[in-house]
Formats: sequence, structure tokens, C-alpha cells
Amino acid sequence: MANELILSVKNLNVKFHLRGQELHAIRNVSLDIYRGESIAIVGESGSGKSVFTRTFMGLLDSNGYIPSGEILYYGNRSAGGTGTQKNSPSSGINLAKLKKERDWRTIRGGEIAMIMQDPMTSLNPLKSIGSQIAEAIRLHQPDIKGSAAINEKVIEYLREVGIPEPERRCRQYAHEFSGGMRQRVVIAIALACNPKILICDEPTTALDVTIQDQIIHLLKELKEKYQLTIVFITHDLGVVANIADRVAVMYAGDFVEIGMAEEIFYDPRHPYTWALLSSLPQLGERGEKLFTIKGTPPNLFKEIKGDAFAPRNPRALKIDYVKEPPYFEVSPTHKAKTWLLDPRAPKVEPPEAIRNLKDLESVYG
Repeated sequence: MANELILSVKNLNVKFHLRGQELHAIRNVSLDIYRGESIAIVGESGSGKSVFTRTFMGLLDSNGYIPSGEILYYGNRSAGGTGTQKNSPSSGINLAKLKKERDWRTIRGGEIAMIMQDPMTSLNPLKSIGSQIAEAIRLHQPDIKGSAAINEKVIEYLREVGIPEPERRCRQYAHEFSGGMRQRVVIAIALACNPKILICDEPTTALDVTIQDQIIHLLKELKEKYQLTIVFITHDLGVVANIADRVAVMYAGDFVEIGMAEEIFYDPRHPYTWALLSSLPQLGERGEKLFTIKGTPPNLFKEIKGDAFAPRNPRALKIDYVKEPPYFEVSPTHKAKTWLLDPRAPKVEPPEAIRNLKDLESVYG
């Protein structure tokens, strides 16, 4: 893992005004992201993964706001053009304070780009895919001038992402491409922005398994070639195993466990991480029902007391319903928010499926 920070989130809170109430979507979270790493943010639908990363680009819905916290971006380009938000190496630029659209234009695309889940909603059906890539180049790579040079760069990006016959296909439209090819086009547009951080918001969910694997392999290759920092959002831990250096497990708008991918898979400590891993179809037994997490996530319109996962946790302690646990350090790179790690807690064994994962690690690790 690299040790140079590129983004540091500190005590971030995100709320939404909804039907006369306030929904507390992101609850006082902190996370450091390092230059050149791949970090996966995993959790059930509605856990806050996408909301969290959209704050990096000022893409919250109009009823959402940040009441407190910092999002410090340590890029080395001129960002935040107001003069009050300077991008100094020591302090970074606080993205949580940017309000004006002209300031966000210096961040979106050129510093932080995003690949959405459904490529069809990301592409303009009225423009050829080549013209959409060219637009990104004009906006974010002003040193490339002239139609011929830009067109050459468009073809280079299409070839880079595995589009066959790029000279011909660049003149085609989104509806003429398959789902997997459309996702490759969206990746090409993101690359044309020349970003430092690439956010991938469940980019393989709508694709079949074979194409999923191809897209993951492509992202890994592009990460190395373009020295990208990748933030990968998913609910599928099987995908995480193939791309992530680190994993941050999110539940009810909070990170309950953060660690290296091997630590999360082979030595998970939070009961919610146990439940997510136990839900993997690969761990099911023939003829037996697949594991499901009972209950529903908490109501984020209300204040949460104790551990948010406690009502769904069959191994919950009494204190889980009373007091929120702090982070307990498992290793210098691994921490979890669970009272089970308190030295005073009773010894609680993880589920059998998790113990089986540890056995696999000892054999193959």
C-alpha cells in the first residue's frame, strides 16, 4: 500500500431533507485513500456507498448537504479556482467547502472521474461515441489541439479499452454497442479526462459474469498504465477479491471495518463483515439454503444508539444496544468497530463459513 495520501475524509456527515425530515445518510465517517491504490467500498444497497463518493465530486442531490466534516484532496494541479481554496501540498483542498459550479469544474473529470453503473444513462444517444470522447479531451487535455490530433487520441483510447475497429466504431452511436462495449466506451471517456482518482460505481453489476471479469481485468491494466487511484463501489465481495488492495465495509452510513483485502477475507472481525462473506454463493452447500442477513437496515431518519448492526446480529452483546463501539486495532492496517474486540468481551467464534475461509487461507495463502 502506498503511503502518500491523495484524499482524506475526516468526520464527514451528509444529510438529506426529505418529506419534512432529515435523513442522516453518512454518519461521521473518516477514511484515508492513498495514491495508486485500489480501495473497495462494500455494503448492502442503501448503506451509503454511492452517496459517500458523490461528495468527492459535488454530485449530491439538491436536497443533500454536508453539515460538518472535511474532504481533503491532495492533487498537484491547480484546483478550486476561487483563490480561497488553494491546493497546497500541506493542507489539500477541502472539497466539502466548494459551492460554486466553476470550482467543481476543476475537480470533476480532470482530477476525479466516475464510471456509473449503467453505461446507457452515461452516454448521449444523439452523439457518436467518438465525439463524446473528443469532448472530454478538449475539456481536460487542452495541450492536444486540432481535429486530427484529437481524433487520433480518440482512436487510441478506444483501442486502449479493447474496442475492435476503433476507426469505424468511433463514428457509431451508443445503441449500436453491446452492454459490455458501452461500459468500455464509458471507461474511455473517463480516461480522456486524464484523472488521478477513478470512482467505479458498481460498473459490472449489469453485465454477465464473463464480461464482468473482462472489465475488472481491463481496469487493473489501466490502473497500472495511467497510475490511477481506484475507488471501487460494490455489494459483491467476489468482485472485490479480484481488484482491491484494501476494503472498507460500510453499514448504515458508517465504516464498520477497514483493512487489507486479505485481512477482510481471511480474518474479518465485525459481525456484519461475517454476514456479508457468509452470503457469498460460493460458500453455500448443495441442497442447503443460501445464507441471508435477517432483518433490515436501521431507519436513518432516527438517531442510532449503540452498534447500528446490533438488531440484526445474533451475536450482539448488551452493550451493543447502548453504546457505539470505537475502532479496535487488529493490525496496523486493519481495524473494526465492534465490542467483540474489547479485551473484556466474551470469546465469540465467527460462523462456520468464516472459519472455513480461514482454513482455505492457511492452505492456499
